[in-house]
Amino acid sequence: MRGKRSKKRVIAKDRKYNDEIIGRLINKIMQGGKKTVAENIVYSALESGAKKSNIPVIEFLHTAIDNIRPALEIKSRRVGGANYQVPVPVNPRRQETLAVRWMVDLARSKGGKDISKLLEVEILNAFNGEGDALKKKGDIERMAEANKAFAHFRW
Repeated sequence: MRGKRSKKRVIAKDRKYNDEIIGRLINKIMQGGKKTVAENIVYSALESGAKKSNIPVIEFLHTAIDNIRPALEIKSRRVGGANYQVPVPVNPRRQETLAVRWMVDLARSKGGKDISKLLEVEILNAFNGEGDALKKKGDIERMAEANKAFAHFRW
């Protein structure tokens, strides 16, 4: 490994629900430093989605995130002049990061509606165990499973 490891930053919790994952979601949605706009988008998406599923907001988001957390991913390792795709387990913080990133990126990639509606649909799909984010998780884990013959290169 080269250089020093980066220090883990403390992610600020959100103002309304005092939850770290909602704070990360707000930071991921935010563009141009407009945090208030990002908070309004996230809160409206979460509240309307939680109302449709009839459960509390925090439980709604945590269930959606848990449904799309990847357990395995692949990393490239160079061994003896060849590159191998080695499956490695994903630590919990990275699982949350990937889940939030996938939801926001997929909501942004779709067009035509307000971003809060698109984010709401994406979170609802993740909550119900369907949608593009779950497909992405399946693809990642399928690739890791297909390359498990190279798991002995993990060190």
